[in-house]
Amino acid sequence: MSMVTTSPTGRPLRADAARNRLLILDAAREVFAERGLDVTLADVAEHAGLGIGTVYRRFTSKDELVDAVFERFFHDMAEAADHALAAPDPWDALTEFFEFAGAHMAVNKGLVDVMSGADQGCTELGGQRLRVEAAIGELFARAQAVGELRADAEPSDFFALIYMVGAMAEFAQPVNPDAWRRYMALILDGLRDRRFNRPELPGAALTPDQVDRAKQLMQARRR
Repeated sequence: MSMVTTSPTGRPLRADAARNRLLILDAAREVFAERGLDVTLADVAEHAGLGIGTVYRRFTSKDELVDAVFERFFHDMAEAADHALAAPDPWDALTEFFEFAGAHMAVNKGLVDVMSGADQGCTELGGQRLRVEAAIGELFARAQAVGELRADAEPSDFFALIYMVGAMAEFAQPVNPDAWRRYMALILDGLRDRRFNRPELPGAALTPDQVDRAKQLMQARRR
């Protein structure tokens, strides 16, 4: 891939520089996924087993690194939206896209941060976000045009709702990694026009013991 063999300016990288860039990107993906965007370049350097100076030679700021790590996802997300728009049933298209986003956010805390708008200053992500937002607008409009999506739902609701799913996924992950699917179903049920039947919710609700355990683990992670 070009990110391995070229610099952000498009100039070829020496083999050692290309290797270091790949190490940094791999480390950043892991650190962002586990801890979110509230980390430093020093954290990434430590995880990569490199000096902080090496990281700064490849990426001049954390925003630049966030761009490089998440631009690919936003590109894939835009393609997923385009694929959903090709589906003949507008409601199936909308739910397919919600589930695509939810499945990725369930395993990536950094993506939750990015989806909630924590990419200010990341120019490439900003451009990709505009493409995704346009596709979401079309998905909502199609579903509303056939009366399957409630008329008062707004495309901007997507990011708030998917952030809620991501937050629930983070909370429940240690005790029930698939719990987010149940809450995604509840969100989609709330979005659907009341004339349509509701499918049975997937999975079971968290038990009181699971909620207590998840709270304890969340507090431990934040200390």
